[in-house]
Amino acid sequence: MVIKARENLIGAWAFFLGVILAILIGLAPLLIDPHLLGRWISIMYGVLVVLGIIVGILNIRTRDTRTFLLAAVSLVIVSYMGLSSGMETAKLIGVNIGSLVISIFNSLLILFVPATIIVALRTVFNISSI
Repeated sequence: MVIKARENLIGAWAFFLGVILAILIGLAPLLIDPHLLGRWISIMYGVLVVLGIIVGILNIRTRDTRTFLLAAVSLVIVSYMGLSSGMETAKLIGVNIGSLVISIFNSLLILFVPATIIVALRTVFNISSI
C-alpha cells in the first residue's frame, strides 16, 4: 500500500514538473535569443516527449487511471483548442503575445499526448484481457 502511494506521488510530481517545464519552454521565445532558440527548441521538445512517456509509464498502474485519463484528455482537448484559438489571438492581440500563447499550448500538447496515449493503451489492453 505504501509503495502504490509512493508511485502515485512520483507520477504526480513528474506530471507537475512536466507542466512547469512545458510552460517555461512555451515562454522560451520570450526568454531566449531567437538565434539560439532554433538550435535548442528540438532538444527541449524532445525532453518534453521523454518526460511525457515517463509520466505515462508512472501513471499506468495507479488506481486513478480513469481520473488521469479524464484529466489528460481534457487537457489535450483544451490545449488543442487553445492552440487553434491562439492563432486568432495572434491576429487580434499582436503577433508576440499570440505566438507565446501558441508556443505554450504546443508545449503542453507535446507533454500530454504521449502520457495520455500510454495510459489509454494500457487501459484498453486491460479491458480486452478480461
